[in-house]
Amino acid sequence: MPKDDVRASKLRSIGIRISEDSNAESCIPIAMAVHYLTGLPVTMRSKNKPGVRIERGTVLDTEYDGPMLQRVFEENRVIRGIPSTGQYKGVPIVASPIRDAGGTVVAVIGMVDVVGSLDIGTLFYDYAHVLQQVSSYIEKSRK
Repeated sequence: MPKDDVRASKLRSIGIRISEDSNAESCIPIAMAVHYLTGLPVTMRSKNKPGVRIERGTVLDTEYDGPMLQRVFEENRVIRGIPSTGQYKGVPIVASPIRDAGGTVVAVIGMVDVVGSLDIGTLFYDYAHVLQQVSSYIEKSRK
């Protein structure tokens, strides 16, 4: 047996399959993985069934739906925005479609948009200011 076949035979599937009819339980492994990677609140649902809301390592809701997730289903594209209703009202959110091979949105995953909540201009101004202070300190300490 070729090396690659041996390695492949040792791998096990965890059986994750997402479709337009996936329930919240089916969404949990993917949503939780994204949550663990980012440390941010994550939501996910399929087209035909409510989904999951995860925060602080805990599944808080298994009947979740939100306005940003619905927009992704309608527009079939990544959406960034601040919802005016729902659990995350007033909080910047980014949500992305999960598409089948034909490009149809079967599910959506969303999370708090850290980039959308930052004032980039202020961030870069402060960064430059901090660098200047550190450089000045280093120069003074060398003398």
